[in-house]
Amino acid sequence: MSEQYLIVNKDIRIPADVLRFFYVRSSGPGGQNVNKVASKAVLRWNPETSLPESVVLRFQKLFPRCWTGNGEIIITSQRTRDALKNKTDCLEKLCKMLREAAKEPKFRIPTRPTKSSIRKRLENKAINSQKKLERKKIREE
Repeated sequence: MSEQYLIVNKDIRIPADVLRFFYVRSSGPGGQNVNKVASKAVLRWNPETSLPESVVLRFQKLFPRCWTGNGEIIITSQRTRDALKNKTDCLEKLCKMLREAAKEPKFRIPTRPTKSSIRKRLENKAINSQKKLERKKIREE
């Protein structure tokens, strides 16, 4: 018996049995079907069981609106009128978000501005200051 996985990248594989899907009625226009068919897909998942802690923390920082109070991620899709297509869309959204959260942020080495850039900035400030002084009315004393 082989277990199915949602493969996000080479390092992240999520077991399919921990992803829970629910189907509810979609909002918005849709004619007669909108009140009868539950085609909106809702994905609920607790990521702390299958993700490294660093990825979970970056995910929380990048996508705070997806989180519930008890640490679950909720992703919804109601793009199409087909529940299966919306389920696939939810999985694609989750993969895209996880790939973004899995990227290690680049370490920034602090640098100082060069002497020439400081000189150019001060020269431009002086030119702009002179321009504005020339716009003023001259008072005779």
